[in-house]
Amino acid sequence: MAETESATAVAEIINEKEPTPADAVTEETAPAEDTTVKAETQPEAFYENNTSTVFDSTIDFTVKHPLRHTWTLWYTKPQHGGSKSDWGDQLKEVIDFDSVEEFWGIYNNIPKASELPQKSDYHLFKKSVRPEWEDVQNENGGKWAYQCRDKRQVDIDDLWLNTLLGAVGETLEDEGENEIMGVVVTIRKAHYRISIWTRTANNDKALLAIGRRFKELLKLPPTEQVDFSSHKDAATSGSSRAKPRFSS
Repeated sequence: MAETESATAVAEIINEKEPTPADAVTEETAPAEDTTVKAETQPEAFYENNTSTVFDSTIDFTVKHPLRHTWTLWYTKPQHGGSKSDWGDQLKEVIDFDSVEEFWGIYNNIPKASELPQKSDYHLFKKSVRPEWEDVQNENGGKWAYQCRDKRQVDIDDLWLNTLLGAVGETLEDEGENEIMGVVVTIRKAHYRISIWTRTANNDKALLAIGRRFKELLKLPPTEQVDFSSHKDAATSGSSRAKPRFSS
């Protein structure tokens, strides 16, 4: 999906805006123009070999740099008018991506975390994993969380971007561990919170290593800490802030 389409998709969800006929015309005509430009500038070998990623071509620098996983961006809409609604009604799936170029195209064309309305969240999870405790791929897991109550003292956009890069770049865990399921930024009136969701809650060695890397990624001082709690503990306590099992 093009960068402008990504921005439109998020804007429609956040602002509850319906696509207009003008938007539809733009979406239909833009690919034809892009195809013409590429046909004039890209090497013939690109088309002859059906090249799609950087691994397929050593001469073309306009092809995609693939990520190891496909990721899905989700958005939680804040409730309006004081009415209670189901979590599923608030949670909206926005877009999938699987390359470095698509990641930056989306990130640079959606509202920053600091621009989101209160009581909303961004979730970035591996494709097919819903950002819910009840998802079968999450039910036995947990999360590392950093909560900042003094919002004036942090740059939430910088913290969130570093967390996103750690997730999609897979620098938060060792190869083959497959613990990271997704990351979340939570925007509330009293605080910001950034979380890393894991597949398990009892793989102590791997989880402690993720916690240390998470804290390093956020560049937190020794006086600040990140806490780990299991989803089951959170569900039992009835709060997303259950008593932590680990702290770093």
